[in-house]
Amino acid sequence: MAVTFSLPSDYLDRLIVRTRALQAREAEVDPLPASNPSDDNMRDALQDTRGDLSREELREELQGLTERAKAELVALMWIGRGDEEPNDWEAVVEMARGRADTPTPEYLLNEPLVGEHWSEGAERLGLDLDLG
Repeated sequence: MAVTFSLPSDYLDRLIVRTRALQAREAEVDPLPASNPSDDNMRDALQDTRGDLSREELREELQGLTERAKAELVALMWIGRGDEEPNDWEAVVEMARGRADTPTPEYLLNEPLVGEHWSEGAERLGLDLDLG
C-alpha cells in the first residue's frame, strides 16, 4: 500500500523521539535544585520544570507545519491507536482535517502516548523509520 506522507521520515523519527522524551517527564519534584546534579541524585533530568520551554517549542513547531502535515500526524495517531485503518489513509487524513474542536498541537500533545501511537501508526502504514 503506497501512502502519501508529506513529512520526511527522518523528521518523523526526530519528532517521535522528542515527543517521547517530553512526555516521559514527571511533575517537578525538586523545586530547589542544588548546584551539582549529583547532589540531587539527577532528579532534575526528567522533571517538567518551570521555565523549560521544550513543550512550548514543540507546540510552536507543530503549529508551523502545513495543514496537510498536521492532519497527517492526527491521522497517524488515530491509526496507531487502532481507531482507524491504514487502508483508509486518505479518508482518515481528510477526517483529521475536518476536526476543529482543539488546535492540532494541543490535541496531539495532550495525548499521553502520542509518540507511541505515531510509531505504531507508521509501522502499520509501512513507513520506514529509524528510531534506534
